[in-house]
Amino acid sequence: MNKIRVIEAEQIRSDLPDFSIGDTLKIHYRIIEGKTERIQVFEGLCIAIKRGGIRKTFTVRKISYGVGVERIFPLNSPRIQKIEISRRGRVRRAKLYYIRDRVGKSAKVAELISKKPRKEQAARPSGSPAKAAKPVESSAVAADTAAEKPTEDKD
Repeated sequence: MNKIRVIEAEQIRSDLPDFSIGDTLKIHYRIIEGKTERIQVFEGLCIAIKRGGIRKTFTVRKISYGVGVERIFPLNSPRIQKIEISRRGRVRRAKLYYIRDRVGKSAKVAELISKKPRKEQAARPSGSPAKAAKPVESSAVAADTAAEKPTEDKD
């Protein structure tokens, strides 16, 4: 029993990205036709992930010429060259089998929007001179408005 686990541990791939249900994936799959090899890209929505360890599989669904096509890939297969994540999906279920019955916009999965720091905030240090410049601008504006007001001359 322990020997089987050792052999399986050698076969598990660690070079593939972590993805989840609801993500749109591009699977670069090696197809062998006779003596020739080619890479075919299958792009679709991941609707299920089953099992674990060496036997882990995932199901990807796409619509091709108006017909739904599903394909089950073994995650640790040597024929998978690479997996790219096109977009992350925001879902609340472990299996998205209900998408099989949907057509059009209702078959879409909402995109997961992760919170990233803004470029302006990330580029500046916390004690930046830009914050100090703001009060200077407001005092300059106050000085301009004071200069525009007519003053009374007392003789």
